[in-house]
Amino acid sequence: MVDASVDLAMAHAASVGGIPDELPILPIRDIVMFPGTVMPLVVGRPPSMRMLETCLPESKVIGLVTQVAAEVEEPTPEEMYTVGTAAVVLKTIRQPDDTISLITHGLHRIAIKKYTQADPFFLAKVEPIAEQLQQDKKLEAAVKNLRETSMDLIALTPTAPEQAQTVIINIDGAGPLADFLAANLNLELEEKQDLLEEPNVRKRVRAVQLAVSRQLEIARLQQKINDDVQSTITDSQRKFYLREQLRAIQKELGEVEPGTTEQIDELREQLNEAKLPEAAMAEAERELRRLESIPQASPEYSVILTYLETMAELPWSVESDDNLNLDRAQEILDRDHHGLDKIKRRLIEYLGVRKLNPKGRSPILCLVGPPGVGKTSLGQSIADALGRSFSRMSFGGIRDEAEIRGHRRTYIGSMPGRIIQEMRRCKTRNPVMMLDEIDKLGADFRGDPASALLEVLDPRQNGAFVDRYLDVPFDLSQVLFIATANYMDPVPPALRDRMEVIEMPGYTDQEKLQIAKRYLVPRQMKEHGLKRTHCKWGVDAIKLIIDAYTREAGVRSLERQIGAVCRHIAAKVAQRKYRKVRAVDEKLVRQTLGPQKIVREGALKTTQPGVATALAYTPVGGEVLFVEAAKFPGKGSVQLTGHIGNVMKESVHAALTLVKGRAKKMGLDADAFSKTDIHVHVPAGAVPKDGPSAGVAMFSALTSLFTDVPVRSDVAMTGEISLRGLVLPIGGLKEKTLAAMRAGITTVIAPALNKKDLPEIAPEVRKKLKFEFVENVDDLLRAALQERKTR
Repeated sequence: MVDASVDLAMAHAASVGGIPDELPILPIRDIVMFPGTVMPLVVGRPPSMRMLETCLPESKVIGLVTQVAAEVEEPTPEEMYTVGTAAVVLKTIRQPDDTISLITHGLHRIAIKKYTQADPFFLAKVEPIAEQLQQDKKLEAAVKNLRETSMDLIALTPTAPEQAQTVIINIDGAGPLADFLAANLNLELEEKQDLLEEPNVRKRVRAVQLAVSRQLEIARLQQKINDDVQSTITDSQRKFYLREQLRAIQKELGEVEPGTTEQIDELREQLNEAKLPEAAMAEAERELRRLESIPQASPEYSVILTYLETMAELPWSVESDDNLNLDRAQEILDRDHHGLDKIKRRLIEYLGVRKLNPKGRSPILCLVGPPGVGKTSLGQSIADALGRSFSRMSFGGIRDEAEIRGHRRTYIGSMPGRIIQEMRRCKTRNPVMMLDEIDKLGADFRGDPASALLEVLDPRQNGAFVDRYLDVPFDLSQVLFIATANYMDPVPPALRDRMEVIEMPGYTDQEKLQIAKRYLVPRQMKEHGLKRTHCKWGVDAIKLIIDAYTREAGVRSLERQIGAVCRHIAAKVAQRKYRKVRAVDEKLVRQTLGPQKIVREGALKTTQPGVATALAYTPVGGEVLFVEAAKFPGKGSVQLTGHIGNVMKESVHAALTLVKGRAKKMGLDADAFSKTDIHVHVPAGAVPKDGPSAGVAMFSALTSLFTDVPVRSDVAMTGEISLRGLVLPIGGLKEKTLAAMRAGITTVIAPALNKKDLPEIAPEVRKKLKFEFVENVDDLLRAALQERKTR
């Protein structure tokens, strides 16, 4: 509570000899200073501290004015109220954190007439505001009522100081009483400022009376609620005591609470049928004995009952029979997915091992690839091929470790983790469980879910997985876990080490065509209610959508565009505008989807020196990038633009150093670099780019720029460079070559150490692209530049 020392105020008011016409102004935040009140302030802003150090030695009187917005660090005169309080500084204390603590006493309301100085601190012309006071019986009655109401409020406020009532009794005058209460009431800042700006004492007393009455009503309601809660608790204790007496009487008479024995016997029978392991059964028996001794009305009764029901419903020994017919499994996989030969082969191998060793551990697979290539849908097909139940859990955005391990039963509303919940839903101990988007896991103060998965995805440990809710081991060794991710970089190394990573590259245009014909078009026609008598899709129409309306590694966007055409046809059929089979050709596609949306990179090719084509790998597949370099007279500085990351920036500097070191060999003037500024830009500036694999493109672009020899427009390149001129290996070559083929590139330059990855590239891509494998930058320039000028 703000103090009100009237005698001290009069003494200091007399000592300062009135209020000067010009005062230094101290902006204050979140508080309003009222006359007659003593208030501590903490000053930390440099202008305010400078004002105190400059003005306090000459005069202790300052102006305190409240900011309109508390978050503004350096307010302007327009961002402060025009009415404040002249105050005297009683005491200053410099704190260890370089702030100054003030004890101030409000003297009089002041109006800010004009700011005469804003820097280094505020000075303003001020005018004291005279109070409008007309003493009569009505005002006397209002003051008396205000005093009594405020005393009642203090009596109902536990946090009010003991001396608060004494202070209110000893305050003389309507204005000082209203100001004291206004300073201590829990009001909004704007309400307090309105009270400060009100010169009419009668209106001020009335406004404070309304505020005190409002808070008194709230305090009385809170007191009533507290009394009701106390009586409820007392009543609950009485009922519990009577219920315990009734239970004792029933026990003496040989009677029990209705339904208790039947319910417990039924639970025990369910637990026996579930065939729990020995440790789990011992825990269940212990909880059953506790359940028998607890009244049904007890909150703990329902907690134990839910726990035992969960234990009884888990598939401790229930196991589905695997379909070990390898030919049948291959047929199902081929039916649902086109291509993906490596994954299908791995699954058939697993079934072969399972056939020879039925009790062997299940592998932990991780499918990595760009969006839309069929990772998630493949999980359902694998479950169908094996004849198992399927469960999918999306891990995108999960940040709580308890989502995996469950909550301890000590918490209200606790439940098992998602792994155990899915096992309960699948009703078998060997389902196919897909952990979708495992690279999107997060971590915060609630723990790290990725660390919790280490036990789940370790074949050596998950045979005794302990969920915190169950608190007994559960066997997950027969579960076939399949994780999916777009990118492995965010996955912790320890978790990555526990999984068998299988990469799923993007599809070629020919594969997309086959997928559209076999899966996407029939599915979209079915979803839109179309039959073969309504429309017939042509191959050229599908190719046009692939080339002109989609650019992706997967087929999600392709399916959306096919769906848009089907939607258009469905509307026409419903309006009876198509009475015959409508052929879906290129004309109809353009009419429905509008102008071409995708401009292939081939249209951006140029023969201008200083431009090279690079291949990049992103979480959504391969991409083609253009590296552009320009030079102009300067002082040898390098400017980099295009939203490129730190690693790519370092590649530019390494490439430039390599060009400078080889200047003589290339017939360049070494001194020219110090007189030339270089600007390197990678278009698509809104898209972040990073990584070292654009190093060869950076070097080629800079060499082309200084030698005035264009880079071949039909060539795209990838590779990291070293200061020794070596071309180092990179990753993602499959995805990059797919992007090159889509862009119309004919030749790909790659590091010689990546030649081993060539067999993994699709035959269609190897057939259409020519590969140049280079060991150093000399090989690179011979393959990349159109010609070499001699000087």
